[in-house]
Amino acid sequence: MRPVTVYPRGEGAIASARGLVKVYGSGETAVRALDGVDVDFANGELTAIMGPSGSGKSTLMHCMAGLDTVTSGTVVVDGEDVARLGQRGLTRLRRERLGFVFQAFNLIPTLTAEENITLPLDIARRPVDRDWFDTVVDAVGLRDRLDHRPGELSGGQQQRVACARALVSRPAVVFADEPTGNLDSRSSSEVLGFLRHSVDVLGQAVVMVTHDPTAASYAHRVLFLADGRLVGEIVDPTPESVLDALREIGAGRRAPEPALAGAAPALVGGVAGGLR
Repeated sequence: MRPVTVYPRGEGAIASARGLVKVYGSGETAVRALDGVDVDFANGELTAIMGPSGSGKSTLMHCMAGLDTVTSGTVVVDGEDVARLGQRGLTRLRRERLGFVFQAFNLIPTLTAEENITLPLDIARRPVDRDWFDTVVDAVGLRDRLDHRPGELSGGQQQRVACARALVSRPAVVFADEPTGNLDSRSSSEVLGFLRHSVDVLGQAVVMVTHDPTAASYAHRVLFLADGRLVGEIVDPTPESVLDALREIGAGRRAPEPALAGAAPALVGGVAGGLR
């Protein structure tokens, strides 16, 4: 399968990669996790990343978010060349301009829901915009749970707290790694519905790694990786169309071609959130 270049459908890219290569190890034991990926993530769009185990989907997200170093190529987020940032710059980028949601909720058990939500701002010593805080809290439906600690919340409520925490710094991009992996189907629907709502109503951009075709169907588009390369895209996915594409990849064929002919790449970006 030859690599595919995927450009955004929106007004411009909020995060971009060009010629992205990530190699783990060296010599005969080297593993090429990403093999020359070109991709843009559009502003105001929910993008799902899928592929077989070991295809490089989590590695791509981690490189885009500055959680892992790149071997070669460029990553630009919010106008910043991520590969050129030192550790202090990366920490500032993740803390102030990126949002993160992980499979493990990563909430502090001794803090209330409200304290967990505002934690990134407290760490960064930034004031809480109470109007935006209220907007996010109402969007995730947590108004009557703010004084509860994580142990007093359901799994879905805990993940919605994590989503609110990712959004409270008003990020342009939230990176979500298997955000519903620990949830039942009802709680998954709650969280996925909110992530889509945050894009459609709050103007958020979300990049989500998932293995679940139903979760992917909440996205505006789904990107497919195989052997560290982008091999296709689906716009306006359904669970059935995602399953069909995964079967094609598993059979060694290409997924559907990107419906983006003539689109021009853009190097822009923006983000906020992270705890590191």
